[in-house]
Amino acid sequence: MIGFKEFITSACSEDFTTKTLGDFFDMKAGVHIPASKISEVASSETPYPCYGANGHRGYVSTYSHDGEYLLIGRQGALCGNVTRASGKFYATEHAVVTKAHEGVNIDWAYHKLTAMNLNQYATKSAQPGISVGKIKQIAISVPPISVQREVALLLDSFTSLQGQLEESLKAELKARRYQYAHYRDALLNSPQAGHTRWVTLGEVGEFIRGRRFTKNDYVESGLGCIHYGQIYTDYGTTADTTVTFLDPSLRSSLRFARKGDLVIAATGETVEDICKAVAWLGEEEVAVHDDCYIFRHSLDPKFASYLFQSSAFQEQKAKYANDAKVARMSGANMAKIKVQIPPLDEQKRIVAELEKFNEFVNSLSASLSAEIVARRQQYAYYHDRLLTFEEKTVA
Repeated sequence: MIGFKEFITSACSEDFTTKTLGDFFDMKAGVHIPASKISEVASSETPYPCYGANGHRGYVSTYSHDGEYLLIGRQGALCGNVTRASGKFYATEHAVVTKAHEGVNIDWAYHKLTAMNLNQYATKSAQPGISVGKIKQIAISVPPISVQREVALLLDSFTSLQGQLEESLKAELKARRYQYAHYRDALLNSPQAGHTRWVTLGEVGEFIRGRRFTKNDYVESGLGCIHYGQIYTDYGTTADTTVTFLDPSLRSSLRFARKGDLVIAATGETVEDICKAVAWLGEEEVAVHDDCYIFRHSLDPKFASYLFQSSAFQEQKAKYANDAKVARMSGANMAKIKVQIPPLDEQKRIVAELEKFNEFVNSLSASLSAEIVARRQQYAYYHDRLLTFEEKTVA
């Protein structure tokens, strides 16, 4: 395989043919199969992959095609998506089975059809769709087979390298977050200073349930408020400003967290989710939703918030939570959870250590995320150059 720049230079002198997709591919919709006959897992009874409008659906007992094909989704919001399929497989009526004619490389065709954004030709309706006949009429410029092979090799290589790099970066970030969690637990469970004591949360504070308000009560400015759902999406370990506000006329019907209190989400989709806590550090009181508890305590606020992240807290939480359709935790049960409390000076030292490490992890996360974005942009550039230079050449 030659280099990217060398290939672009040499390929630009080649001739390209512009015709319709129907001139270069055989296209036909797949065959209906009842959903009851599609298994989620492969087995000796259902060994063949089954593809529908959005790609792989599961496994079936028989196959409809054998060979190398492209499958184009023809129904739904994602219609026009392209999937590679090889060997024995089953294609439902919601996929357009596409077979390349002689002179068309199937791997090049996959990248080219993906880049053509076939979804733009779908009907604008409640159930978007694209017909086989319409797909066949779409124009396409096809370079010589030698050029196609080089483009496919380059793009498959870029795709593989990009995937490997992203997995490596994600693994690095995961490892650092795991390291941070381990370090946090070590500090919270084994503080260095003496006079550490085990107490229940009820011994060092009280839990006060918030009062109800709805999203319809929000105004552009007024009383700061925290809804339980925002704790999962908008807040970290601490906060001193809110993202939403309530009309001051509602004050008498609300309950407020003071500076230093924790605001705890007591409802969530799973037991693992609930009891996420944010330390309120704002000067003004903040209204708290009735699916939250206010924890008014005698601890360092940040230390208290970190306690709710510790593995010791999480393990005990599972014993007291109500794991129904929606997971919940009462203030009475949170008060039963035991934690290890060092002197106030030691609490502040632990917070300082955790914040330094947390800053490092956040900085790493930002740099790795930026690296992933940069590599995707680089891939998009190569992808565009390799799949559009023929149109520029023809012109």
